[in-house]
Amino acid sequence: MIPRTYAQWRHCITVECGIPLSADFIAQRLAVWRNPELEETQRFRRLYGDAHWQAVQGWLVHAAQEQKSAAAEPPLAASAQQTS
Repeated sequence: MIPRTYAQWRHCITVECGIPLSADFIAQRLAVWRNPELEETQRFRRLYGDAHWQAVQGWLVHAAQEQKSAAAEPPLAASAQQTS
């Protein structure tokens, strides 16, 4: 199945493929997908089309933003102590 949404793509990567969406993984994949001269990128575009190629780039950016948001939030225990 080719993912059509961010949730489907995230599930495919993290659950079905067992790949953690780490900052390093995201940066590495974006570096490849953002370079249209690379054979890997060209092959992906031929197989899945430009719309999916662009969607995957957007999903990687979304995953990176989720990580940044999660890192900026205080841990639950710390936020509970602040309200006491």
